Amino acid sequence: MNKASNPFFEFIQVNREELINKWTDRMKDLDDQKNLTVISDKLYTNICNEYFNIVLTNVNSLGEEVTSKIAYFSQKIVQLGWSLKYISTGLSELNKILFEMMTVNNTEEEKMNLVWAFDKWIAPINSEVLHQYALSWERTVSLQKIALQELSAPLIPVFDNITVMPLVGTIDTERAKRIMENILQGVVKHRAEVVLIDITGVPVVDTMVAHHIIQASEAVRLVGAKCLLVGIRPEIAQTIVNLGIDLSQVITKNSLQKGIESALEMTNRQIVSMEE
Repeated sequence: MNKASNPFFEFIQVNREELINKWTDRMKDLDDQKNLTVISDKLYTNICNEYFNIVLTNVNSLGEEVTSKIAYFSQKIVQLGWSLKYISTGLSELNKILFEMMTVNNTEEEKMNLVWAFDKWIAPINSEVLHQYALSWERTVSLQKIALQELSAPLIPVFDNITVMPLVGTIDTERAKRIMENILQGVVKHRAEVVLIDITGVPVVDTMVAHHIIQASEAVRLVGAKCLLVGIRPEIAQTIVNLGIDLSQVITKNSLQKGIESALEMTNRQIVSMEE
């Protein structure tokens, strides 16, 4: 396709500033106000400009260069926090603006021809923008999930041969598996002799959670270390008793401070105050 056969190419070049101004106003009107306080008019204009650059680059078909630009563009709007609905509606509004401006004095036949041209040159770009947006969003969510998994059960060395695993939130089967993996890997990596599992931030300890903790404790023992369960609040202790959960094989302490003191004793150390 040469540029002359694309009715949008020259029109966008000639009327670009007016198109951007109208589209920017529409995009701001569509916003639910959450972005207006943090996104400047210049940024809206830059986004609109970047879209038109993509359109003007598409002189043949959606080749590698255009697809790459669309992917970068879509990643940028994902990072802005714009929803798929907002982007889809915004592109639809641009279609209306473009069609209205180009068909002011056109006959019905000319309007119909323009619709066919739109389906050929603009619609594929919009479709690819939404497709790349979805891919970028999936990648972002996937990376966030991995990061959360890594942070969900960290094993932190606090003294030589003493490590702590602070747990926050609910513990399901998948997370329990990661806890087990991180503990075993961490014991070997940090040459830990004592591992403290801190459940201060765990809202509920039921039979399943207790079972996973007992399993983790047993696994730590099998690799030559000792396990302490710390952060047992009164309500958690009452729940454990009411459910008949047997934690007799696990050393327990009511706070992380008490747990660290016990861990130091187990490794033949203690905390002493220095007199001035």
